[in-house]
Amino acid sequence: MTDIKRLESAYPFAETVQTLRAALEGKGFSIFAAIDQREAARSVGLDMPPTTLLVYGNPKGGTPLMLAAPDFSIELPLKLLVREEAGGKVFVVYMPAAALEGRHGLPVGLAARLGAAEPLIAAAVGAASN
Repeated sequence: MTDIKRLESAYPFAETVQTLRAALEGKGFSIFAAIDQREAARSVGLDMPPTTLLVYGNPKGGTPLMLAAPDFSIELPLKLLVREEAGGKVFVVYMPAAALEGRHGLPVGLAARLGAAEPLIAAAVGAASN
């Protein structure tokens, strides 16, 4: 199993970011940060394709995991990368909950609690797995 999940979005970049934000917030997740990495590159005279990192989570779900394994806090909140390739293809990239199983002393079975957003993410972008 790969640690990274990559989905191709059925929508253009800006619409993908907007749709994901609305879908996550609509299901009770908080968007803690939206980092426009393209804009950061431009601020130092560099260019890159549209790329935004969404940092999201739900403290009600994540806090018990951090209490069970304090070092697991390095994995939270969760991150979701939206990026556009040449030619306009848009991808959504994230670490699936299954890849976090047992990391940093997290008791077996607890990482699955983080997977609630995964079907929501795929549905929001009309995606097929790659």
